[in-house]
Amino acid sequence: MPHSQEVAQASLLSVRGLTKRFGDFTACDGIDLDIRPGEIHALLGENGAGKSTLVKMLFGVLAPTYGAITWQGEMVDISSPAKARQLGIGMVFQHFSLFEALTVAENIALSMADGSSISAIAEKARDLSAAYGLPLDPHAHVADLSVGERQRIEIVRALLQNPRLIILDEPTSVLTPQEADKLFETLEKLKAEDRSVLYISHRLEEVQRICDRATVLRHGKVTGACDPRLETPGSLARMMVGSEVASVTSNHGQAFGQKLIEVKNLSAAARTPFAMTLKDISLTVRAGEVLGIAGVAGNGQSELFDVLSGEYPVQDQDAIHLCGRPVGRLGINRRRLVGAGFVPEERHGHAAVSAMALSDNLLLARHRSDAARFLSGGALRLIRHGAVKAAAAGICRDMDVRKSGEDPTAASLSGGNLQKFIIGRELERRPQVLVVNQPTWGVDAGAASRIRQALVDLARQGSAVVVISQDLDEIFEVSTSIAGISDGRLSASFPAEGMTREKIGLLMGGLHGMEGAHAH
Repeated sequence: MPHSQEVAQASLLSVRGLTKRFGDFTACDGIDLDIRPGEIHALLGENGAGKSTLVKMLFGVLAPTYGAITWQGEMVDISSPAKARQLGIGMVFQHFSLFEALTVAENIALSMADGSSISAIAEKARDLSAAYGLPLDPHAHVADLSVGERQRIEIVRALLQNPRLIILDEPTSVLTPQEADKLFETLEKLKAEDRSVLYISHRLEEVQRICDRATVLRHGKVTGACDPRLETPGSLARMMVGSEVASVTSNHGQAFGQKLIEVKNLSAAARTPFAMTLKDISLTVRAGEVLGIAGVAGNGQSELFDVLSGEYPVQDQDAIHLCGRPVGRLGINRRRLVGAGFVPEERHGHAAVSAMALSDNLLLARHRSDAARFLSGGALRLIRHGAVKAAAAGICRDMDVRKSGEDPTAASLSGGNLQKFIIGRELERRPQVLVVNQPTWGVDAGAASRIRQALVDLARQGSAVVVISQDLDEIFEVSTSIAGISDGRLSASFPAEGMTREKIGLLMGGLHGMEGAHAH
């Protein structure tokens, strides 16, 4: 018997020659992969390498163009997610498949096939989430939850299916280190029960820590395999991108200029029962400065972004100054006209309309701030489609956005490539002020390096930048000063060069005094 057949028979899941084409574009090209019982197997690659397309075929979301999938030694046709779950395959998607108008328990019930009542599912979800340190209120509406809390729903929903194989696509990207540790404990428990995990992550330290084997994709093809425990983050990154990943050069030691962002004693009531009240927020960011704001999900980051961006204006016009102008009561478009730019944390539906072309998404964001460039003059305002498409193409070129067509829809891009476009859409204006929430969530090492360097470079050119992030590596890499947010309160900011993870942890935990921040 050929060796490959022996391996396939010993595997829980095996794929041979799996290929997926979209017109002339080949997303996955002849992929071979074997996942053994009781192993945690990493799937590595840049954004756009074909990882998401591959796992969507394994979960029945996409049909292969050709190739074979074998499950427990038998060839199978995984025609739908329901068939995948029936076989024993569960999946947690990077982009959530949740209905915002429904509760946590109702969303979980939609994927349960055992006919359990909502109250029974709510009880199971509460018990499971508590056991794994991923607290959830099963009766909360999804619309009122943070991104981190929504990710917990996806993880709990998959675990409730009791799968033989669970596919995790960037599961820790919106979890705190403590929550991630709890998840890793869960994965080890699944492994001990002879279950398997296919683990997609751009956090290479995690891959080294928990994964037994790794398969690397590049441009839709398998380019290598390794034992990640014998590699370094640098060597894994080189395998993924085919070259060295550039390190970010910071602005430490640079002199700062005038105040471009000032917030004074700002409080804002929670808009829903599940939102966070902002309490006496004050901050100052000067030209050339990057303020990193670290915090655990659900502690007011989204609410702070909303009031800084003008998505939810406040009553006091003087509570927020941008570029020397009071803007508290102004909305997003008028704040953009002052010279500010904003990037929210959720790409699909918030930062971009998934079904619309990149050029149309650019126009939606900048039709007011770039009216003279994108719209004709006179009483009848017409869109200059050529100018809009040229600008979108320039952003894609500058940010190395990988795409399958000249002007594709936002939905057709991988998460990291869409994020590069959204960041580039703001950077192309060279705003004096930029506020970014979770800039590299779910983004590969190469793309993250490009985005972070672009933020640092914008500050180096004299802009004031605020980076709200749960990724402490990112906070250290880009920031010249660092603050922590906890329970809707923002700490004072401290020079990044004197900070440690322990000090930031204190700030994230709510110990906001100068003495507390420097206690260790």
